[in-house]
Amino acid sequence: MSFAQRLVADWYTPRLTLLSALLAPLAPLFRAASALRRGLYRVGVLRVQALGIPVIVVGNINVGGSGKTPLTLYIARELGSRGWRPGLVSRGYGGIGGIPRRVRADSSPDEVGDEPVLLARSGLPVWVGRDRVAAGRALIAEHPDCNVVIADDGLQHYALKRDVEIAAVDGKRGFGNGMSLPAGPLREPISRLDEVDAVVRLGDKPGRLSDREFEMVLVGNRFVRVNNSAIAVGADNFAGEDVHAVAGIGDPERFFAYLRTLGIAATGHAFPDHHRYTLRDIALPDAKAILMTEKDAVKCAAFADDRCWALPVAGNVDLSLITLVEEKLRGFKAT
Repeated sequence: MSFAQRLVADWYTPRLTLLSALLAPLAPLFRAASALRRGLYRVGVLRVQALGIPVIVVGNINVGGSGKTPLTLYIARELGSRGWRPGLVSRGYGGIGGIPRRVRADSSPDEVGDEPVLLARSGLPVWVGRDRVAAGRALIAEHPDCNVVIADDGLQHYALKRDVEIAAVDGKRGFGNGMSLPAGPLREPISRLDEVDAVVRLGDKPGRLSDREFEMVLVGNRFVRVNNSAIAVGADNFAGEDVHAVAGIGDPERFFAYLRTLGIAATGHAFPDHHRYTLRDIALPDAKAILMTEKDAVKCAAFADDRCWALPVAGNVDLSLITLVEEKLRGFKAT
C-alpha cells in the first residue's frame, strides 16, 4: 500500500490513528487558511467573477469519491431534457497545463484528466482549466447557445460566482474521522453543508430525504469491452470465471462491493484515486476477465486486451432535485 493509500485509509478510520495524530497539529492551520481565503472573497479583497449565465457548482467538502461526476451528468441530462443547453467545466485533475482547453471524447486523460473525458463522452461541451472562470468563458465563447454552466468539483473555487451549490456526500464513508486536512479528509467544516442549496448522498436507493437532501444510487449491469465498446455483455457472463477487478477511484471497495451485488466474485486490486495505469497494473496472467470502472477504462484503453471490461453506471436521483435546481435557475439575474 502506498503512502497516499495509507493516508486515505487512516482518514476514513473512525478512530484516531498514529498517522492522523501526528498530522493533527497541522489541521487548525489548514482550517484557518481556508477560512481566511473564503473570507477574502466575501469581503471583495479577492474578486468573484460571473459568467453572465447561471452556474451550478457540484462538489464536496471532503477528499475522495462521492459520486460528483455521475451527479453532474445526471443534472446535465435532466436539464437538457427540459430545454436547457448545459456546458460543463472541470479542473481536469491529473491533466497537464493550466490553460483552458476543450475536452473531446477521445482526448488523452493524461492531458485533460480522467473524469473530464467521461463527461465529454456524454456529447456535451466540456472545458477544463485550473481557472474555472477562464474555462467557463472559453466554453461560452465556442458555444454561445449554452445557457447554463455546470462546474464539476468546484465548491471551493470561490472565484467563480455560482447560483446553485450542490454538495455530494458518500453516505457510507461520510466524513471519516471528521478532521481537516492533512489529518483528515475535510476541505471545509461539515457546517458548510448548511449553506448549500442541496445535499446529495450516495446510497442504496434514490429518494428525497428532506426539502434539500436527496439520495442518489449508481446503477449499471452491462459491461462493455474496453478495446471495443460495441461489444457488451451482462453480469452473468462473469459468473464462475477467474475474475479480477481494478479500481483507482475514491473508494475502490465500493466498486468491488457493487460487483458482488451483481453476483460476481472478483479478486480486487485497489489503486489510488486518479491512478495513471500502465500495462503492468493489469498484467494479471491468471485472470480470464478484468473488470474496471469507466474512469479506469479511459486510462487503460491504449493497452487493454480482450479480457478487459468496463462497467458504465449512471446516477439516479429523485426528480425533485431538478425541480429545485430549475427554480434557482429561473431566478437568475445577469450581473
